[in-house]
Amino acid sequence: MSGLSLNLAPKERFLINGAVIEAGPRRSRITVVTPNTRVLRMKDAIHPESAETPLGRICYTLQLVLSGDSKLDTTAVISAIDNISSILVDVRSQQVFESAKTALKEDKPYTALKLVKQLLPIEKHLLELRMEKSVSNRDG
Repeated sequence: MSGLSLNLAPKERFLINGAVIEAGPRRSRITVVTPNTRVLRMKDAIHPESAETPLGRICYTLQLVLSGDSKLDTTAVISAIDNISSILVDVRSQQVFESAKTALKEDKPYTALKLVKQLLPIEKHLLELRMEKSVSNRDG
């Protein structure tokens, strides 16, 4: 049997095609065998107020697709990825961006979301450095 397998913690919540599902009181495993099913673990969900950065907005957009609240505009998301990829130019980030774009072209928004989320700590670090530099330039 193939498909997406989810190992769930007790009472863990997730979305399947926009419906919130909650696991039972024990650890469990489910397999989603229907192709192109939209799945989002609630623990991976980004609050709208947290989507303040370019990568955060990309993740939130993909999350809306997975929750069923939006249709996937592959061209717009790939364009947003291309814009941020001109800033995060290290080899790892570029590989992640290329893999995410491939996933989007294959209509796999969950895979793209997982990939882009890997870069959120890098983006956060760069923004913190920018803020520190801004404060030191103002004070100095």
